[in-house]
Amino acid sequence: MNANEQLLAEIREANLAYMMLAQHIIRVDRAQALFRLGVSDEVAEVIAALSPQQILKIASSNMLMCRFRFDDDLVWNLLTSHGKAQNAGALHAGILMAAKLPVEA
Repeated sequence: MNANEQLLAEIREANLAYMMLAQHIIRVDRAQALFRLGVSDEVAEVIAALSPQQILKIASSNMLMCRFRFDDDLVWNLLTSHGKAQNAGALHAGILMAAKLPVEA
């Protein structure tokens, strides 16, 4: 298996793990899932209703299904802070990310 084939296999594996985890989180605690996954209620509804065959089909894509939600230096700096302030940094990062969630009408 060459490097490109290995990369695509790893993407498919990550997609499958992510989709299964997302569906599980949504089914267990929908409100928490919306926050942790950063998806809308409509997207959560679709993911929750997917059959195992549909999840496998989606996961087999060569496009990574998940993406980084942190798009600014402040959040990354808070998440990567070391020492005594590490827990406080993660808490502040969570607050910043929660503030960026879309408001449901």
